[in-house]
Amino acid sequence: MSEIITVGLDLAKHVFQVHGADGTGRAVLRKKLRRAQVLEFFNQLPSCVLAMESCGGAHFWGCEIGKLGHEVRLIPPPT
Repeated sequence: MSEIITVGLDLAKHVFQVHGADGTGRAVLRKKLRRAQVLEFFNQLPSCVLAMESCGGAHFWGCEIGKLGHEVRLIPPPT
């Protein structure tokens, strides 16, 4: 598998969607994670840029995933 540079995380109540892209922007990872699996998954992933839509839960997950060495970016929701 190519090295993952950027990860998009779609937050939900129970099942989160993770999409990883390499340096060329090609999708190299698509995965569903339950809430309890999220921190374990990102702990095993090499440091990368993580983007997620800003919401109440995004601030919590951003802090927790940022502690694992990832660069977290919150993007505004579409209006």
